Amino acid sequence: MNAVPLSPLAADDIPDGRRVRAALLNKVCGDEDMFALGSSVARVVQMASSDDEGTHALAYYVLSDVALTQRILRLANTVKYRTASGTAVTTISRAISLLGFDNVKTTALAMLLVDALASSEHAWSVRIELEASLCASLVGREMARHSFYQGAEEASIGALFKNLGPLLVASHEHERYREIKTLAGSGKHKLAQAAQMIIGCSYDALSEAVLGEWKIPDVIMRAQRPLPEGTLKVALNRGEWMRQVASFSLDVARLLAKDGDPAGSPEAQALLARYGHALNIDGKQLDELFAAVAQEMTGLLQSMNLEPVPRPQESDGDGLPNVLLLATLGAGEEEQGNYPSGKPKNARELLLAGVQDVTQMRAAGGHKVNDVVLAVLETLYTAMGFRFATVVLKDVKSGQYRARVSFGADKAATQAGFAFPAAAGNAAGRDLFFLAMANNADLMISDAASPKIRDLLPAWHRQLLPDAKSFIVLPLVVGQAQLGLFYADRIQAAPEGVPPDETSLIKALKSQVLAALAP
Repeated sequence: MNAVPLSPLAADDIPDGRRVRAALLNKVCGDEDMFALGSSVARVVQMASSDDEGTHALAYYVLSDVALTQRILRLANTVKYRTASGTAVTTISRAISLLGFDNVKTTALAMLLVDALASSEHAWSVRIELEASLCASLVGREMARHSFYQGAEEASIGALFKNLGPLLVASHEHERYREIKTLAGSGKHKLAQAAQMIIGCSYDALSEAVLGEWKIPDVIMRAQRPLPEGTLKVALNRGEWMRQVASFSLDVARLLAKDGDPAGSPEAQALLARYGHALNIDGKQLDELFAAVAQEMTGLLQSMNLEPVPRPQESDGDGLPNVLLLATLGAGEEEQGNYPSGKPKNARELLLAGVQDVTQMRAAGGHKVNDVVLAVLETLYTAMGFRFATVVLKDVKSGQYRARVSFGADKAATQAGFAFPAAAGNAAGRDLFFLAMANNADLMISDAASPKIRDLLPAWHRQLLPDAKSFIVLPLVVGQAQLGLFYADRIQAAPEGVPPDETSLIKALKSQVLAALAP
């Protein structure tokens, strides 16, 4: 089948081999605020602790930021650090003396991350990842206290940045973050595999790449690299030890974030089995570590005035109507059974194979954007058992969205009639297709005959596809540009819905197209 030229972007205008990872890096590192964060992080990391000049430089840096000064002083005045006489700590020099140079340095770095990211619109997800980063840095610091390596204190910085990848994705690409979390949560993919499928690289690789952009020392960058599976051997050098500590620290932080006492839990035993020999830590020491870090974490959060963030609430319908919120991909629960709608029972496996094919296609280079679009469209059509599937793109001249490439029954005739205005398609401005595009919401309509759904269907759809009983709409939005959408339907209702693992794979397919279409 010959590829049809895509509008408004010509295939030849898109460089081959673009990576989702590269696009994300550009977004993260190209943002003015993130550039400033990187510069500040690099400046603090490079401050040496070997002489008075380093201490003076750190004190000057802290004092130049009123908020940072107040938080360091609050930390120095917590019960753990206040002197026996109870005298209040009122100067940064005294705080550095009391807390220790490296403690203040790592705390300042943590506060930089908090200041840059805590106000994200996705506050709950970002807060989870921020707390994991902060807690990991405390674990790293505790491990450094008992190490014989010179410069072991850098382990707390390596541990702090071990969670940088998830933190940045949660803040800057929240939909991708949710997709990775859902895919990994299905239990069928490890976190690194899920991230690779959705953003084109593991979280560890993203962390290392961002730190490279920020010109962070190699030893800290290398600490982000993943460790081999199974029981670890004793490190042969400081760099390898820092990798082990960074990984261990984040694992401990994740465990401490769960409800209940982790001491003696199966998860704690698993940590001992993996890290105990390499890091020379036994069960009693691990329990003591849990208690010490939990106490220090409380003080650190208090010093930063980090109040509990309310869990995200469901939309009140100001954007999408409730009936469409319920239809958004991922909203339904996983169900089992036969699918009279025509959807294959092995839809997940077929989708996964399609994701792998498209990922390899783009990684190999030499493929035009049309090839990627066709591969994704075909995967959706076959894996989900649709009757008709098409990709629709905006025609700027006519002010319409028009079907460009299609699969399925009567595809030529249906494609020819599949066109609709770029503006709202009904008097109330609540056309289902318009709402999906305006809210960039992926929809799976399981029963198009539902009165609430029928009220949202535009006249052109009811006339062109009167027998469509279930259908999917996947908007293609890059930045603020609404380029088009994927559409596919069946002639039977689909009460089985789309379980979370299939949802993530569908979104992964769409992400590959968006990466190819991105300017």
